[in-house]
Amino acid sequence: MAGQSRKWMILVATIWIQAFTGTNFDFSAYSSELKTVLGVSQVQLNYLATASDLGKLFGWSSGLALMYMPLWVVMFMSAFMGFFAYGLQWLVIRSIITLPYFLVFLLCLLAGCSICWFNTVCFVLCTQNFPANRPLAISLTVSFNGVSAALYALAADAINPSSDSLYLLLNAVIPLLTSIVALPPILRQPSLDPLPPDAVRRDSLIFLILNFLAVLTGVYLLLISSISSNATTSRLLFSGAIFLLVLPICIPGVVYAKNWFRRTVNSSFRLDGSGFILVDADDLELHKELITRSGSGYGNGISDIIKSNGSTHEIVRYNSVERESCCEKLMGKDQLVMLGEEHRARMLVRRLDFWLYYIAYFCGGTIGLVYSNNLGQIAQSLGNSSDTSALITIYSAFSYFGRLLSAAPDYMRAKVYFARTGWLSIALLPTPVAFFLLAASGSSGSILHASTALVGLSSGFIFAAAVSITSELFGPNSVGVNHNILITNIPIGSLVYGMLAAIIYDANIGSSLRMVTDTAVCMGTRCYFLTFVLWGSLSVIGLVCSVLLFLRTRHAYDRFEHNRISSQLY
Repeated sequence: MAGQSRKWMILVATIWIQAFTGTNFDFSAYSSELKTVLGVSQVQLNYLATASDLGKLFGWSSGLALMYMPLWVVMFMSAFMGFFAYGLQWLVIRSIITLPYFLVFLLCLLAGCSICWFNTVCFVLCTQNFPANRPLAISLTVSFNGVSAALYALAADAINPSSDSLYLLLNAVIPLLTSIVALPPILRQPSLDPLPPDAVRRDSLIFLILNFLAVLTGVYLLLISSISSNATTSRLLFSGAIFLLVLPICIPGVVYAKNWFRRTVNSSFRLDGSGFILVDADDLELHKELITRSGSGYGNGISDIIKSNGSTHEIVRYNSVERESCCEKLMGKDQLVMLGEEHRARMLVRRLDFWLYYIAYFCGGTIGLVYSNNLGQIAQSLGNSSDTSALITIYSAFSYFGRLLSAAPDYMRAKVYFARTGWLSIALLPTPVAFFLLAASGSSGSILHASTALVGLSSGFIFAAAVSITSELFGPNSVGVNHNILITNIPIGSLVYGMLAAIIYDANIGSSLRMVTDTAVCMGTRCYFLTFVLWGSLSVIGLVCSVLLFLRTRHAYDRFEHNRISSQLY
């Protein structure tokens, strides 16, 4: 039981690490001041934002380091990389030292790499301590990475709300302090024996409670973003956020009180193990066996109803005649037959499904990330520089909600089943709506806030659900390599979309010039109008690709679920 308690302490430590190491999300808070100090153009500033995303290209180095060093050493190496990279940038922005532009670019690259190393540490901790509920542990902890910007904005307001450079100092110091706090439970990792089925269900219930606490944390951060407060009030609000992050530490008590929770709560939910990653090893082997026995078609109705254990389970699927009449060649070419088939890198890049998936991510979640990097300049161009902190908090909070919502389809799975690629299409819908609203609204503050929330919600869902989709479509054993191939779209998109926005921004400076020290600033709605139109149009392309991916993969998803339910019945 002591070992079971310690694993929950490790989960809480992992939550803290993720909550305070998403430092790339607050770039827009200090980007305008950094641009002024360096005396660079908007295009050059975009390169610095891209450099942080380019750090993902070197994320593999953390896995190599773990082969030769203990996990806690790798954690502190990532902390010191961030301390060095952000600390020197803080000295530059405070004019204490002077560095050439190229060295600042390399510092941004090193900072981005440190974030990837932290993510690897968290992934390993979840894998080692929650083998039966690994997907739920990963989805929960990754979600907290989305609130980093809101937490840093709250911390900066509590210390000195007038200093944008303070963000860089916090980015340097807080992850290091968090690593020190997280060290004791990590050093005392238990050696856990395999859990019996009832213990797996108990852990799943605890994860449900943790998700409820996570939603409460997000609502709190969202509500306080609208409160105008002084330094004293900000300190109290920040203390409340820290309390919510510490609250999950009571989970060991929940473990000891498992019988009470089972009597009062567990009967209301069907939590048969982890459902976040659909393809686990046992289900996959059974699926492969059943699919060899079954024909290629089953069920011509719009939906099938299967009764299992006294409850009704609905699988949403479509008439096979529709498949023949709607883009038959595109839908049938190299179509996935079953989920979970392993794809090596060479096989992966030959799949049409992979490129549809790649473009959907590239024109969806990645655009949302680039939008967040430009929030500082967007607010400044509309004459609302003081609103930047609130916008960052809104994007961060709704990105967090989107990440949490990515697990909701799995909790709904007992009643209504829908292909995860279909949920991806639904998640992409808010992005084009938000950008076209921004283009049409002019300088409306309420529309800016609402659109920022939509983009954050959409991109957060995509970021969190992508690992599961990659695992399901292209194999769980190859997900590490395949997902790293997928996320190469992030630095590419950061460069392309950011460059597009920067060129349009600089082109409109002449018609609406304003000097901030020695730096020219674009003012007015024209600065980002064309950017919003182009980003909205590109996100429509991503939406179309996601729909095509859903149409091509829905039969594999339906067949997998049909076989899974059949195995439970017989």
